[in-house]
Amino acid sequence: MIDSQLFRGLPEAELRRLVSVARRRRFDRGEVVFHRGDPADSLHLVVKGRFTARVATQLGDTVTVAIHGPGEAFGELALVDAGAMRSTTVAAVEAGETLAIHRDDFGRVRREHPEVNEVLVRLLAARLRRSSDRLLEALFVPAEARVLRRLRELVELYGKSAPDTLIPLTQEDIAGLAGTSRATANRVLRAEEKRGTLRLARGRTLILDPADIARRTRSAAFDRP
Repeated sequence: MIDSQLFRGLPEAELRRLVSVARRRRFDRGEVVFHRGDPADSLHLVVKGRFTARVATQLGDTVTVAIHGPGEAFGELALVDAGAMRSTTVAAVEAGETLAIHRDDFGRVRREHPEVNEVLVRLLAARLRRSSDRLLEALFVPAEARVLRRLRELVELYGKSAPDTLIPLTQEDIAGLAGTSRATANRVLRAEEKRGTLRLARGRTLILDPADIARRTRSAAFDRP
């Protein structure tokens, strides 16, 4: 059965129908799930591992815009737009596994069991909330605060492994997630390193004091808007 907050409270019968048309897919570290511009034909529910969503800018840079972990979904728009194209390139950060649901299979289940529409509503509502939150954050929250927010979320995504949490992402990845420049992200991360909350290494960040980061990013100043 799918273990996801997205589907908590849904009748078990609906989830079983969803799983019945899903295809289990496994990906090696670094393997691409799909490229930006590919035809969008399926939804992916993450079962294991983490997946990066990246886009290329007009200047040729590659920017990480999202990290998807277990219980999350990507590719939702494929279920509602037959002509959609992939808007990002998604690849596995480490060995991972998804349940892939093709648009045609989902459509058939919806026609036979209209109550499964609740699944689609939840998926699209979650996508809308994320997009709205990021837009408001970009308009009203300082870049430095956004970097620390992403660190807090990454700690939650990767889980706390005693005594520290290892995040296998580059400073460029963190900058992209925060919607800021590498220079700004580097400045914030170096300040945190001096504070003793983390340690930087090549291609990864070791979080030493996640409680301190969580406490400060959940203060009133950080939680605006």
